[in-house]
Amino acid sequence: MVVFKPTKGSDSDNSLTMFSYSVIVALIYHICSVQSKPLGSTLEYLEDVQSCSSEVYCQGRLLDMVQMARIYSDSKTFVDLSQINSEDVTLENFDELMRQTDNNPTREQLQDFLARNFESTAEMDEWTPPDFTTSPELLNRIDDAEVRKFTTDLVAIWPTLGRKVSQSVFDHPDRFSLIGVPNGIIIPGGRFKEFYYWDTYWIIEGLLLSDMKDTARGMIENLLSMVKRYGFVPNGGRVYYLNRSQPPLLTLMASLYMDSTNDQNWLKSNIELLDEELTYWLQNKMVTFEKDGISYTMAHYISESNTPRPESYYEDVNTCNYFTNLDDKRRCYQGLKSGAETGWDFSSRWLFDSTGGSKANLTFIEAQRVIPVDLNAFLYKAFYTLSDYYSTLGDAEKSLKWKNHAKTWINSIQEVLYDSNDGIWYDFDPVLSKPRRVFYPSNFAPLWAEACPPGLKQEYGHRAAKYFARLKIDDFKGGIPTSLDNNGEQWDLPNAWPPLQEIVILGLWKSRDRQARRIARQSGRRWIKANMRGFEEENAMFEKYDAIDIGKYGGGGEYEVQKGFGWTNGVALKVISMFYTRGNDVHDSPIDEAENDVIKSFIDNNI
Repeated sequence: MVVFKPTKGSDSDNSLTMFSYSVIVALIYHICSVQSKPLGSTLEYLEDVQSCSSEVYCQGRLLDMVQMARIYSDSKTFVDLSQINSEDVTLENFDELMRQTDNNPTREQLQDFLARNFESTAEMDEWTPPDFTTSPELLNRIDDAEVRKFTTDLVAIWPTLGRKVSQSVFDHPDRFSLIGVPNGIIIPGGRFKEFYYWDTYWIIEGLLLSDMKDTARGMIENLLSMVKRYGFVPNGGRVYYLNRSQPPLLTLMASLYMDSTNDQNWLKSNIELLDEELTYWLQNKMVTFEKDGISYTMAHYISESNTPRPESYYEDVNTCNYFTNLDDKRRCYQGLKSGAETGWDFSSRWLFDSTGGSKANLTFIEAQRVIPVDLNAFLYKAFYTLSDYYSTLGDAEKSLKWKNHAKTWINSIQEVLYDSNDGIWYDFDPVLSKPRRVFYPSNFAPLWAEACPPGLKQEYGHRAAKYFARLKIDDFKGGIPTSLDNNGEQWDLPNAWPPLQEIVILGLWKSRDRQARRIARQSGRRWIKANMRGFEEENAMFEKYDAIDIGKYGGGGEYEVQKGFGWTNGVALKVISMFYTRGNDVHDSPIDEAENDVIKSFIDNNI
């Protein structure tokens, strides 16, 4: 557990808090007072903490030489290759190359070595889910012919994203970076050819709306197999992701499945693994700090590893080369990996300048310093859900345990993260002991997670709607922007990401406030129209879109925009089910000009 102890000092001396990390025995560091560096930390480590044990895919001279030679334009390409021989033979062959070239091979010699020792073999087989249907029940409830056609096209994408791990991965696991899982999966798409933790939530949501319960259950069980094997769910299905997790949505995935099937036997068989995963977060991702003289323990993202990400090795080395001190480089690498754990890789949310603001570049990333609104809202909802499940199964003791965690979390979310003046929740900086008063869609996550004080959900929804209106988020016709800071990072302006659309839209809707629901409904319909326009123009769905240019795919970040796309399709199906179907309490007549005028009046007058 991390402990932050804020110290009071003048703004001029830029005094910083001293805190210690004891994440693992091999990793200890503290924040010191340093005037010449951005607000943050000088780190003292005992040693490097690697991404994983593989000396091909996660650490060592071979990885460093190949990635820094920039043999492949995308660093992920190399670490996704399979080895023709065992890892020992690969390393022996590399050592021989080094001897023959006096440790200085040419680019051509390195390329020849790669051609003789690696291949882009089929790690995964194409797979059509057995329960796939072209005519799920959802289609029968959509009256709008254009939307129904679009929904049909979305459903038809699922088989194109279906994959199953090939037998060769199970036969020779040391030759692959891919981690074998027992069931077929729906991949995100593009360069993302494996499962990803939090992507899976939104994919499962779409699968269940597509009447693909067996596929959804299988994907949840894949993640449960990770908990059984590693004690947690890694960022994704590669060994180089074993140094970090992603937003903890496993229990909420189980909730989606249970809401659809009420499969009590399945729940009974798997509840202990859900318990284990949440316990992992409680034991490894907590930070204790003070606010207004009161001590709180809440969750933050933090990777134990402090070396470059193998899949972004070249990029990370260049990002952190600003620092000459090895410990500062390690801090930078850990910040990048912690930022990747957030799922928002990367965003101004995790950047710190010399005043504690976010006007900095990626070199000054400190994701582990932030107490994120969405992470703690996710955990509250997971704790509450697990408590309810234990109660259903008759385990009163464990039900009470998780209910108490939920109570603690909702109290902390309210007292630490809620800003009563602005009517919204903000991320918290425990170093300066103050909120980061910046717009992000994640600010609405407590509404999505229903982490509001009892009886005040509607009032909080109304306040959040006023906040939305005050910042003129309605002006963005292509989707709710990820921030209002156009700094070149992909989790910032102008990009609009599908999961964040749902968090805001569904959060406002759940509040049951009239104005919040109008904004939710208009935002949802705009999102579907943007998706439809993009699909019509490109015949593809994308991982992100442009909030300003309706239907245009997004940009920025470390790689080209990807097609597919798992979570985009899942969120679109969810929003369609909310606002375009009969027999749904969320559905009523289409937004007309009169309703647009009401929304505009609310926004203009800040009612």
